[in-house]
Amino acid sequence: MARYTASAADAPCAVQARPMVLAATILASSMAFIDGTVVNVALPALMHEFGANAGQVQWVIESYALFLAALLLAGGSAGDRYGRRRVFLTGVMLFAAASVWCSMAAGIHQLIFARAAQGVGGALLVPGSLALISASFPTDVRGKAIGTWSAYTAITAALGPVMGGFLIEHWSWRVAFLVNIPLALAVLLLTLRYVPESRSREQGPLDWLGAVLASASLGFLVFALILSSTAGWLDLRVAGSLLLSAIASAAFVMQERRHPAPLLSLALFRSHDFTGANLLTLFLYAALGGSLYFLPLNLIQVQGYTAVQAGAALLPMILTMFLLSRWAGALVDRYGAKKPLMIGPIIAALGFSLFALPTTGGSYWLMFFPPVMVLGLGMAISVAPLTTTVMNALDGSQAGAASGINNAVSRLAALLAIALFGIVMSLAFRHALAGLEHQVSPAVSSAVLAQWDRLAGIDVPAIATREEYMAVKAGVGNAFVHGFRWVMLLSAALALAGSYSAWRLIGQNVKRQA
Repeated sequence: MARYTASAADAPCAVQARPMVLAATILASSMAFIDGTVVNVALPALMHEFGANAGQVQWVIESYALFLAALLLAGGSAGDRYGRRRVFLTGVMLFAAASVWCSMAAGIHQLIFARAAQGVGGALLVPGSLALISASFPTDVRGKAIGTWSAYTAITAALGPVMGGFLIEHWSWRVAFLVNIPLALAVLLLTLRYVPESRSREQGPLDWLGAVLASASLGFLVFALILSSTAGWLDLRVAGSLLLSAIASAAFVMQERRHPAPLLSLALFRSHDFTGANLLTLFLYAALGGSLYFLPLNLIQVQGYTAVQAGAALLPMILTMFLLSRWAGALVDRYGAKKPLMIGPIIAALGFSLFALPTTGGSYWLMFFPPVMVLGLGMAISVAPLTTTVMNALDGSQAGAASGINNAVSRLAALLAIALFGIVMSLAFRHALAGLEHQVSPAVSSAVLAQWDRLAGIDVPAIATREEYMAVKAGVGNAFVHGFRWVMLLSAALALAGSYSAWRLIGQNVKRQA
């Protein structure tokens, strides 16, 4: 095998090798994107098998998202300094090993740790995918290559919940994690055979302390938010975690100000367009990530959908975004970015509001298909102009940093939203479930209320009569739907906040003073 030196940083690979480079990066990114969505449809199965409560299954999602969001910028910087192919391969191998660990987890806590390891692997391979494309393709075909990468990873991310639902329904949730193994082997073979090594010419120390402080800040904050839904805000663990998060956040800002090569250059936010686009990303992706966490739980545990049906429920939204992406990108050329970025989130807010209307029972086509389509239209109008605004807000030399920060913000938004929405859901669910005590015996009511932290996964006590069984099932379902409405209305409010940030900041064509 040919050896590649640091001088190959800007040398594109051979023409015949480019399709193989593209295939390797698409397959690797697909692993991370699939696992970001497939686990949502497995949550009911995890609650049933491990007897887990809502907070514990939240951590199955959050542990992955936490390390992916916190280490994404560090992963990109590590590839620039130590070799993009080397760091990319390390991420793929770690992700594959963690996937095997997930499939063999003997308990919910072991699964949480395995998912955290997956997040670390994802933080190394996701930024490496685009970096390898940029290093391997010359500028005249690089845009087309990145567009191909985006299209195929979007398709795989859309198919992830459907495939995961099929595997869960016919075999086990454990098999869903093992799908990553043949993908990882294919990526390793393609990368070792066809992908050249490259690294940045800029030398400097990697900001490891910044990565640790970012992880600590987010970790303590998410821990406090999730724990507060059961322990209350006055609990010492909650208050202590919030204090530690604030200290770590302050230390992170100080570290980024003085580090010669910071993970997050605060000077970039002097651009109004860049700040506005990232605020819009924060609000809109918080609404999307937080609401879509609870949608599969509603569909499976309350509406009675199978895992496959729940996974397929959002396919119309993904297909709408895919089909309209080029049209939406052209809107920027015709109208500028400001108008689409104001109108798109407003349409998305309407879609979230429509999700608040369904009760229990009824047809998918009447209850969920309309909001799915409206939300898809709103996201389609928003996503391409948003990406364009981020990439155009700064000088071309800062494009990598701009993309990395915006990607990290979108991951951070979903991470925090799931924790915050969990609090809203818990409060609304408990309030609505309290009315059940007037419909069943005190013993049955006490047994049900003791499980409130499992939300719609509550088991009906064996002592319940048939009438009480029906009352409990209906009461739990209605209580979850009550909380789901509040979650969706909060999502709508966040989307509107995103539209407001676009109106106030984007298109100003000025920079803030330092």
